Amino acid sequence: MHILISGGSGFLGRAFSDEIMARYRERKKALQVTWLTRDSNQAHPDDIAMMTYDELTKTDKRFDVIINLAGAGIADSRWSDSRKEQLMASRIRPTEALLAFIARSRSKPKLLISGSAIGWYGTQGDKPLTESSGFETDFAHKLCDDWEQFALKATEHGVPVAIVRTGVVIHPDGGMLAKLLTPFKMGVGGQLGDGKQIMSWISRADWVGAVIFIIEQHLADYNNSQTTNDNSLKTTNDTPAMVYNLTAPTPVTNHAFTKTVGTWLHRPTFFTLPEFLLKLIFGEMSTLLVDGQKVLPQALLAAGYEFRHPTLMQALEVK
Repeated sequence: MHILISGGSGFLGRAFSDEIMARYRERKKALQVTWLTRDSNQAHPDDIAMMTYDELTKTDKRFDVIINLAGAGIADSRWSDSRKEQLMASRIRPTEALLAFIARSRSKPKLLISGSAIGWYGTQGDKPLTESSGFETDFAHKLCDDWEQFALKATEHGVPVAIVRTGVVIHPDGGMLAKLLTPFKMGVGGQLGDGKQIMSWISRADWVGAVIFIIEQHLADYNNSQTTNDNSLKTTNDTPAMVYNLTAPTPVTNHAFTKTVGTWLHRPTFFTLPEFLLKLIFGEMSTLLVDGQKVLPQALLAAGYEFRHPTLMQALEVK
């Protein structure tokens, strides 16, 4: 099997690459992973192949699965108009490049997995949200929805699509948690706003495990993949498209998250950042911090995926 990954060197792509290659080595099965990059000199593991976007326009290589993860971090800086344009372009342009490759390929991939986020649902408080739920319109929804709609164009070329709407990914080595560790270790960690907002999270190991599960389940059922279920997406053709919420089955309030991290680090969590201050500091982006979403992984659970880290403490204690 040959897998092409945009964003392969990132927090999720690298962990996915390591895990799936380890699994295939253990099974003594052939696997090639290629990272799609704009920098031909980018450092990478010896067992990972590299391909630039320019090379993608010319290659006749066949990829069984394409994973589309490229995109600037939505919480990395304040949402100015120029930043919003950057966030959109960093997702749409790589997706367009992959679609152009798919369109001209004589041997089509068997599956495109394309990234998205639970921001697609918009701000809906503590209302339980599954793959069949609707949305509230805001910038996060538009960003995710535009990205998803571009990816779904792959079905026009007969390529099935799986959209993965990811929650807050937890691992001590990176992501949001790494940014929080310093203040928590200094004893100045605390809840955000009133702490009642729901945080839908997933351990990085379960994110990786879920994506591998989706790939293997789809490839095993490839000839019978025309079925419709609760996580099917509407397209203009008969090629299947699915959506999966990549979140743990146990979302927590920000207050519970704060207390759990404090317990894990053996540090106090007395401080609170009031909502008005968060809005003053982060502007529109503060919605990511003060407005909760209770997003549940109904499709994964129904398909039989078993979470390695169903509780937040289990995710924090990963070595």
